[in-house]
Amino acid sequence: MYLLPEINGRVKEQNRVTLAAAEAIKSQRIIDLTNSKAGIKRAKGWQRLRLSDWLEIYVEKKKEEGRKNISAYRSMVKVINPFIGKCRMGDIDKKWAISFIDWIQNTYRSANGQALSIGSAFFYVSKLSNALNDAIRAEKLGENPFMLLSASERIKKPESQRQYLTVEEVKRLITTDCRDITVKKAYLFSCYTSRRISDIRAMRWKNIVCNNGKYMLSFIMRKTSKPTYTPLSANAMLWLPERTDEDDEGLVFGDLPSAPTVAEILNDWAKDAKIDKHVTYHTSRHTFGTMMLTAGADLYTTSKLMGHADVRTTQIYAKIIDSKKIEAVNLVDKMFEGKSKPSPS
Repeated sequence: MYLLPEINGRVKEQNRVTLAAAEAIKSQRIIDLTNSKAGIKRAKGWQRLRLSDWLEIYVEKKKEEGRKNISAYRSMVKVINPFIGKCRMGDIDKKWAISFIDWIQNTYRSANGQALSIGSAFFYVSKLSNALNDAIRAEKLGENPFMLLSASERIKKPESQRQYLTVEEVKRLITTDCRDITVKKAYLFSCYTSRRISDIRAMRWKNIVCNNGKYMLSFIMRKTSKPTYTPLSANAMLWLPERTDEDDEGLVFGDLPSAPTVAEILNDWAKDAKIDKHVTYHTSRHTFGTMMLTAGADLYTTSKLMGHADVRTTQIYAKIIDSKKIEAVNLVDKMFEGKSKPSPS
């Protein structure tokens, strides 16, 4: 950079701009030298990245990965955008995380003025935390502040409700016609094996193995990517479709209808069976868990059969069984309502 002889007004203005630029560079270098001596490092490039920009990258990445629930990620971005504003990655710390949790629980309102339920607030915090974990892996963030929060600072995950069928209701489904026999067989098979519909869709004949006359279902669970080995009971075997060829790669239940169609078929079938419950395919998995514990299976074994990584997940079914026991005892109390109480001796 250099100054020119000021022969006219244009050159004079050019020199003024050049001198101002040189002074700005000088000032920045003085700051850099001062910070260096004080042990202060300049902000890394990722710290200047806006969180909103990272979330756009993150959602697009999930879309490219073929995630089916991409709408959940977009919903998360839409909900939290009013809070994050122009926040940069370097601004995200524990204090910021606590402020976000307070905002989403106490300040956020939907377009119709509704606050979020605890479950929804927990969902959005979890999704944002997942996005920050991905930022760490991409070297766009140093640490996830949500991981630094104590139990009291976090949103407590609400205990999920488990809709399930009783043994009597399963029997009613068995004796009730369903307009799609493949859906009926697949659902009842899952009632005896706890398999998710994603696993049922991917299940091939090679996954059913026989050892000393005992059949076993062996495959990788699509949700957890973990291998599972489930003994097949006689009732489970009854609902396997008839095998028409020797192709081990063939799908056991063929091409099941789309998820909305399966849901519609199950709903109509349950109504025909006089079952007054919202029956989804996943209720078959919950039905398996409650049937096992009702039949006397221990918690650990049931957990392994269902492929739970943590036995605490299975404990939810145990609580269901306990509540049913309490209800049964209370029924006896109702039988004696209004009866005279024994006088103290």
